[in-house]
Amino acid sequence: MRDLVVIVVVAVVASFLIKTFLVRSFYIPSESMENTLQVNDRILVDELVPGVIPLQRGDVVVFKDPGGWLETAVAPPQGPIAAAADQLLSLVGLSAQDANDHLIKRVIGLPGDHVTCCNALGQMSVNGTPLDEPYVLHQPGTTAASGTPFDVVVPSDDLWVMGDNRYNSKDSRYNTDQRDHGFVPIKDVVGRAFVISWPLGRWSVLSNYPDTFAGVGKNGG
Repeated sequence: MRDLVVIVVVAVVASFLIKTFLVRSFYIPSESMENTLQVNDRILVDELVPGVIPLQRGDVVVFKDPGGWLETAVAPPQGPIAAAADQLLSLVGLSAQDANDHLIKRVIGLPGDHVTCCNALGQMSVNGTPLDEPYVLHQPGTTAASGTPFDVVVPSDDLWVMGDNRYNSKDSRYNTDQRDHGFVPIKDVVGRAFVISWPLGRWSVLSNYPDTFAGVGKNGG
Protein backbone atom coordinates (compact mmCIF):
# COMPACT_ATOMS: atom_id res chain seq x y z
CA MET A 1 0.00 0.00 0.00
CA ARG A 2 2.87 2.37 0.85
CA ASP A 3 4.54 1.73 -2.51
CA LEU A 4 1.24 2.30 -4.30
CA VAL A 5 0.75 5.63 -2.55
CA VAL A 6 4.30 6.69 -3.46
CA ILE A 7 3.74 5.77 -7.11
CA VAL A 8 0.46 7.73 -7.25
CA VAL A 9 2.04 10.79 -5.59
CA VAL A 10 5.03 10.72 -7.94
CA ALA A 11 2.72 10.37 -10.95
CA VAL A 12 0.57 13.32 -9.82
CA VAL A 13 3.62 15.51 -9.18
CA ALA A 14 5.11 14.56 -12.55
CA SER A 15 1.83 15.33 -14.32
CA PHE A 16 1.60 18.68 -12.54
CA LEU A 17 5.14 19.62 -13.58
CA ILE A 18 4.52 18.53 -17.16
CA LYS A 19 1.32 20.60 -17.33
CA THR A 20 2.99 23.63 -15.73
CA PHE A 21 6.18 23.70 -17.78
CA LEU A 22 5.94 21.43 -20.83
CA VAL A 23 2.61 20.26 -22.27
CA ARG A 24 -1.06 21.06 -21.73
CA SER A 25 -4.23 19.62 -23.18
CA PHE A 26 -7.01 21.74 -24.70
CA TYR A 27 -10.18 20.95 -26.60
CA ILE A 28 -11.54 22.81 -29.62
CA PRO A 29 -14.95 24.42 -28.93
CA SER A 30 -15.58 26.22 -32.24
CA GLU A 31 -15.33 25.94 -36.03
CA SER A 32 -12.84 28.79 -36.49
CA MET A 33 -9.87 26.52 -37.32
CA GLU A 34 -11.62 24.10 -39.68
CA ASN A 35 -10.60 22.07 -41.53
CA THR A 36 -7.31 21.89 -39.65
CA LEU A 37 -9.12 21.39 -36.33
CA GLN A 38 -12.64 20.12 -35.79
CA VAL A 39 -15.03 20.87 -32.95
CA ASN A 40 -14.23 18.71 -29.90
CA ASP A 41 -10.75 17.77 -31.11
CA ARG A 42 -8.23 17.47 -28.30
CA ILE A 43 -4.83 19.03 -28.87
CA LEU A 44 -1.51 19.01 -27.04
CA VAL A 45 0.21 22.37 -26.58
CA ASP A 46 3.97 22.84 -26.25
CA GLU A 47 4.49 25.38 -23.45
CA LEU A 48 8.17 25.87 -24.31
CA VAL A 49 6.86 28.17 -27.07
CA PRO A 50 7.41 31.11 -26.92
CA GLY A 51 9.43 31.23 -23.68
CA VAL A 52 12.23 28.90 -24.79
CA ILE A 53 11.47 28.20 -28.46
CA PRO A 54 10.66 31.27 -30.60
CA LEU A 55 7.36 31.62 -32.42
CA GLN A 56 7.24 31.22 -36.19
CA ARG A 57 4.74 32.36 -38.79
CA GLY A 58 2.27 29.59 -39.41
CA ASP A 59 2.36 28.25 -35.85
CA VAL A 60 -1.02 27.31 -34.41
CA VAL A 61 -1.06 28.91 -30.97
CA VAL A 62 -3.29 28.90 -27.92
CA PHE A 63 -3.56 32.21 -26.10
CA LYS A 64 -5.51 33.82 -23.30
CA ASP A 65 -8.28 36.20 -24.33
CA PRO A 66 -6.52 39.59 -24.72
CA GLY A 67 -9.80 41.20 -23.68
CA GLY A 68 -13.17 41.30 -25.42
CA TRP A 69 -12.57 38.53 -27.96
CA LEU A 70 -14.77 35.99 -26.18
CA GLU A 71 -18.26 36.33 -24.86
CA THR A 72 -18.67 35.64 -21.18
CA ALA A 73 -19.14 31.89 -20.83
CA VAL A 74 -21.46 30.44 -18.23
CA ALA A 75 -20.07 27.19 -16.86
CA PRO A 76 -22.57 24.32 -16.75
CA PRO A 77 -23.63 23.40 -13.22
CA GLN A 78 -21.65 20.62 -11.56
CA GLY A 79 -22.14 18.65 -8.40
CA PRO A 80 -19.48 18.95 -5.70
CA ILE A 81 -17.93 15.57 -6.51
CA ALA A 82 -17.74 16.24 -10.26
CA ALA A 83 -16.35 19.74 -9.64
CA ALA A 84 -13.66 18.40 -7.30
CA ALA A 85 -12.72 15.67 -9.78
CA ASP A 86 -12.48 18.21 -12.62
CA GLN A 87 -10.29 20.46 -10.49
CA LEU A 88 -7.96 17.55 -9.71
CA LEU A 89 -7.76 16.46 -13.35
CA SER A 90 -7.12 20.05 -14.42
CA LEU A 91 -4.33 20.34 -11.87
CA VAL A 92 -2.45 17.40 -13.37
CA GLY A 93 -3.19 18.36 -16.96
CA LEU A 94 -5.78 15.71 -17.80
CA SER A 95 -8.69 18.12 -18.06
CA ALA A 96 -9.02 21.21 -20.28
CA GLN A 97 -11.10 23.01 -17.66
CA ASP A 98 -10.06 26.50 -18.68
CA ALA A 99 -10.29 25.98 -22.47
CA ASN A 100 -13.27 28.35 -22.67
CA ASP A 101 -10.99 31.21 -21.53
CA HIS A 102 -8.55 30.66 -24.40
CA LEU A 103 -8.50 30.92 -28.18
CA ILE A 104 -6.59 29.11 -30.89
CA LYS A 105 -5.50 30.71 -34.16
CA ARG A 106 -2.64 30.62 -36.67
CA VAL A 107 0.18 33.15 -36.44
CA ILE A 108 0.36 35.19 -39.64
CA GLY A 109 2.36 38.24 -38.58
CA LEU A 110 5.28 38.52 -36.17
CA PRO A 111 6.42 41.80 -34.55
CA GLY A 112 7.31 44.32 -37.22
CA ASP A 113 5.58 42.46 -40.06
CA HIS A 114 3.48 44.36 -42.61
CA VAL A 115 0.40 42.24 -43.29
CA THR A 116 -2.09 43.15 -46.02
CA CYS A 117 -5.04 41.63 -47.81
CA CYS A 118 -5.93 41.22 -50.49
CA ASN A 119 -4.00 41.53 -53.76
CA ALA A 120 -5.53 41.16 -57.23
CA LEU A 121 -5.43 37.37 -56.88
CA GLY A 122 -7.14 37.46 -53.48
CA GLN A 123 -3.93 36.57 -51.62
CA MET A 124 -2.73 37.88 -48.31
CA SER A 125 0.81 39.29 -48.24
CA VAL A 126 3.41 39.55 -45.47
CA ASN A 127 6.19 42.12 -46.02
CA GLY A 128 5.19 42.27 -49.68
CA THR A 129 5.35 38.50 -50.24
CA PRO A 130 2.04 36.93 -51.37
CA LEU A 131 1.11 33.77 -49.46
CA ASP A 132 -0.13 30.49 -50.88
CA GLU A 133 -2.20 29.18 -47.96
CA PRO A 134 -3.29 25.56 -48.45
CA TYR A 135 -4.79 25.40 -44.93
CA VAL A 136 -7.45 28.06 -45.58
CA LEU A 137 -11.08 26.90 -45.73
CA HIS A 138 -13.05 28.91 -48.30
CA GLN A 139 -16.79 29.24 -48.35
CA PRO A 140 -18.52 28.29 -51.64
CA GLY A 141 -18.09 31.03 -54.20
CA THR A 142 -15.17 32.74 -52.42
CA THR A 143 -11.51 32.82 -53.41
CA ALA A 144 -10.04 35.71 -51.39
CA ALA A 145 -7.97 34.90 -48.30
CA SER A 146 -10.17 37.30 -46.34
CA GLY A 147 -13.61 38.73 -46.88
CA THR A 148 -12.47 41.85 -45.03
CA PRO A 149 -9.52 43.86 -46.43
CA PHE A 150 -6.86 45.10 -44.02
CA ASP A 151 -3.42 46.70 -43.93
CA VAL A 152 -1.54 46.53 -40.62
CA VAL A 153 1.95 46.65 -39.17
CA VAL A 154 2.35 44.37 -36.17
CA PRO A 155 3.66 46.22 -33.07
CA SER A 156 6.64 44.95 -31.10
CA ASP A 157 5.74 42.17 -28.64
CA ASP A 158 2.49 41.41 -30.52
CA LEU A 159 1.13 38.97 -33.10
CA TRP A 160 -1.42 39.09 -35.90
CA VAL A 161 -3.44 35.86 -35.85
CA MET A 162 -6.17 34.42 -38.06
CA GLY A 163 -8.36 31.34 -38.12
CA ASP A 164 -8.05 28.83 -40.96
CA ASN A 165 -11.83 29.04 -41.46
CA ARG A 166 -11.41 32.56 -42.78
CA TYR A 167 -15.07 33.37 -43.28
CA ASN A 168 -16.08 32.06 -39.85
CA SER A 169 -13.38 33.18 -37.45
CA LYS A 170 -13.46 36.10 -35.02
CA ASP A 171 -9.73 36.73 -35.19
CA SER A 172 -7.44 39.77 -35.35
CA ARG A 173 -9.43 41.27 -38.20
CA TYR A 174 -12.63 41.52 -36.18
CA ASN A 175 -11.18 42.73 -32.88
CA THR A 176 -9.56 45.98 -34.00
CA ASP A 177 -11.98 47.89 -31.75
CA GLN A 178 -10.69 46.11 -28.65
CA ARG A 179 -7.97 47.26 -26.25
CA ASP A 180 -5.09 45.74 -28.24
CA HIS A 181 -6.60 46.66 -31.64
CA GLY A 182 -6.77 43.04 -32.75
CA PHE A 183 -3.15 42.24 -31.98
CA VAL A 184 -2.30 39.46 -29.50
CA PRO A 185 0.40 40.21 -26.91
CA ILE A 186 3.05 37.50 -27.02
CA LYS A 187 2.89 37.35 -23.21
CA ASP A 188 -0.66 35.98 -23.54
CA VAL A 189 0.45 32.98 -25.62
CA VAL A 190 0.18 29.71 -23.68
CA GLY A 191 2.02 27.66 -26.28
CA ARG A 192 2.06 26.09 -29.74
CA ALA A 193 -0.39 23.32 -30.61
CA PHE A 194 1.66 20.50 -32.09
CA VAL A 195 -0.57 17.42 -32.27
CA ILE A 196 -4.21 16.36 -32.37
CA SER A 197 -4.39 13.76 -29.61
CA TRP A 198 -8.09 12.83 -29.73
CA PRO A 199 -10.09 11.29 -31.29
CA LEU A 200 -7.58 8.62 -32.24
CA GLY A 201 -8.81 8.56 -35.83
CA ARG A 202 -7.69 12.18 -36.21
CA TRP A 203 -4.28 11.83 -34.55
CA SER A 204 -1.83 13.95 -36.53
CA VAL A 205 1.00 16.44 -36.17
CA LEU A 206 0.09 20.08 -36.83
CA SER A 207 2.25 21.81 -39.43
CA ASN A 208 3.22 25.48 -39.53
CA TYR A 209 3.58 25.25 -43.35
CA PRO A 210 7.16 26.57 -43.67
CA ASP A 211 6.93 26.62 -47.48
CA THR A 212 4.06 29.13 -47.27
CA PHE A 213 6.18 31.62 -45.35
CA ALA A 214 9.60 30.73 -46.79
CA GLY A 215 9.90 33.90 -48.89
CA VAL A 216 8.88 36.31 -46.14
CA GLY A 217 12.18 36.36 -44.29
CA LYS A 218 13.22 35.48 -40.76
CA ASN A 219 12.50 38.83 -39.12
CA GLY A 220 9.72 41.39 -39.25
CA GLY A 221 9.89 44.08 -41.85
